[in-house]
Amino acid sequence: LHRHHNHPSLPLRRHSIDCPSAAAAAASSSFCPKLPSSQTSATASSVSHYYSNLTAFSLSSASTAAVSASPAAPTTFDVLEQHLSSQNFREADEETRRLLIALAGEAAVKRGYVFFPEVKFIPESDLKAIDELWRKYSDGKFGYSVQRKVWKKLNCNFSTFFIKVGWMKKLDTEVQQYNYRAFPSEFIWENSEETPVGHLPLTNALRGTQLLNCILSHPAFETGEEEEAQFAGAKEEGRLNNVTKGLPLSKGLMKTDYSF
Repeated sequence: LHRHHNHPSLPLRRHSIDCPSAAAAAASSSFCPKLPSSQTSATASSVSHYYSNLTAFSLSSASTAAVSASPAAPTTFDVLEQHLSSQNFREADEETRRLLIALAGEAAVKRGYVFFPEVKFIPESDLKAIDELWRKYSDGKFGYSVQRKVWKKLNCNFSTFFIKVGWMKKLDTEVQQYNYRAFPSEFIWENSEETPVGHLPLTNALRGTQLLNCILSHPAFETGEEEEAQFAGAKEEGRLNNVTKGLPLSKGLMKTDYSF
C-alpha cells in the first residue's frame, strides 16, 4: 500500500440511506484538500477513494416496497411539489430519490438504488421537471442544474464541490481538514441565508462519484446552459450596440494599431 504525506488512507463510511448491503456503520474519515493546490489530482484521488463508500441511491424498506408494488405506474411529481411547496426539504429529498429509482428502470426498482449507467434511461423531461420544482420552491438555490453550475465553475472538481455546497464540514484542527457530514442530522434541511447554494438535493455515492457525475452531466441540463449562453451573448451584443450607436465611425469602431 502506498501512503501519501498528509493524505492518510481513509476508512469507508456508510449512511442509513445506503443500499441494503452496505448498512454497516463505519468510523468517520477526513481528507485535506488545499484550495487552490498544485496537488489537485492527488486530492481528487483521495476524495474518490473516500467516496468509494458513497454511487447508489437507496430507499427504506417501506419506500422500496411502495416502488416495487407499481413499477409501471405513471410518474407524477405531485408529492414532490407538495413537500417542496411546504418547505419540507428532508421529505422532498427522499421523494426525489424515490423518483429517480422509479425513472431509472425496473432493474433499479427491484434493486432499490440506481447504478450510474442507468442514469441515461431517465427521460430528460422528467429530470427537468424535478429540477424545476426544486428551483421554483427554493428561489433558485437548490436543484441539479444549480449544482451543475457550481460544479462547472470549480472545473468539475468534486473535492472542492463537496465543500462548496456544504456536504463536508471543516474540522477544528491545525491542518485544514474536512469531513463528510453525518446523514441526516448534520445536513441543512431549510432554505436560509446560511444554507450553501446547491446544498440540496443530496446524491449518495457508494462506489465513487460516477452517479453524481452522470446526473450533473445529463443532457437535460445541457440545453438550459446553451440557452443561457445564447441569451448572455445576445445581451452583450445588444449592450455593445448601444455603446457604439450614434458615435462617429472613427470613434465607434476600434482600429487595430500595430505601432509601438
